[in-house]
Amino acid sequence: MNIPENLKYTKEHEWIKLLDDGEAVVGITDFAQNSLGDITFVEVPEAGDTFTEGEAFGVVESVKAASDLYMPLDGEVLSANEGLEDAPEKVNQSPYEDGWIVKIKIANPDQIAGLLDVSGYQEIAKD
Repeated sequence: MNIPENLKYTKEHEWIKLLDDGEAVVGITDFAQNSLGDITFVEVPEAGDTFTEGEAFGVVESVKAASDLYMPLDGEVLSANEGLEDAPEKVNQSPYEDGWIVKIKIANPDQIAGLLDVSGYQEIAKD
């Protein structure tokens, strides 16, 4: 199981990469994509949509199930990975790079302290 140390995580299996400018990139973890199996569709929000921490912002569908995606922090969607529309399998192939889902502008940086680090995520991602 791949859990990069430079990311933060949620209990719902999203990862968040904090960028220097108050922005962040969000996706689902290697553990999540592996649990879901072959991903067949990813529903992403529109740029400009705003979400609160823990609010569903999209859906990942696979051959096994459909799972909601949950926003790790309050924020506004700056862009979505439009490449997933034609190639949702990128989430399986490269969950931390090509399979990213949205880029957001963080509305409340204080919430970052509530995210999990690698060791915290490893505790909940045990199979």
